[in-house]
Amino acid sequence: MPYPVEGGCSCRAVRYRMESAPLVVHCCHCRWCQRESGASFALNGMIEASRVTSLAASPELVETPSESGAGQRIARCPTCRVAVWSHYAGSGPVTAFVRIGTLDDPDLLPPDVHIFTASRQPWVVIPDGVPSFAAYYEADAVWSAESLARRAAIAPQVKAYRAALAAANAPR
Repeated sequence: MPYPVEGGCSCRAVRYRMESAPLVVHCCHCRWCQRESGASFALNGMIEASRVTSLAASPELVETPSESGAGQRIARCPTCRVAVWSHYAGSGPVTAFVRIGTLDDPDLLPPDVHIFTASRQPWVVIPDGVPSFAAYYEADAVWSAESLARRAAIAPQVKAYRAALAAANAPR
């Protein structure tokens, strides 16, 4: 697939470019994603945040709760409020989970894996040949060798982020 690809919000105030393929595209069927999206699942492309380039107005980061209790930051257009990506607590600002539906051509990125299918809507049919898991999974079971190498490359940044977060939350 040719990269980069572009996307943005409904009013076009926020525009972005994914400079490369995402590490993985998750189709998450958990109840939390169903509630947040107002749909039967969320479709997110996990990518290094450094590979997402802002082309127009910067999104506003909105702190929201998450099922884990650690929260997430959702990047929303400050004008139309459409969510374009999220930063989850596990890797914070190091990775972005781009909302595939905000791409100019969302057909380019079908899911690599379906997760939390134990709570999927009963009428959602998962295609044959696409990995699916009742809960989460080990990346080695699904990700390409290239994506695993890219994950290893950002691991020190994720570790530093987690250490800084732990230090900030430590009792004084």
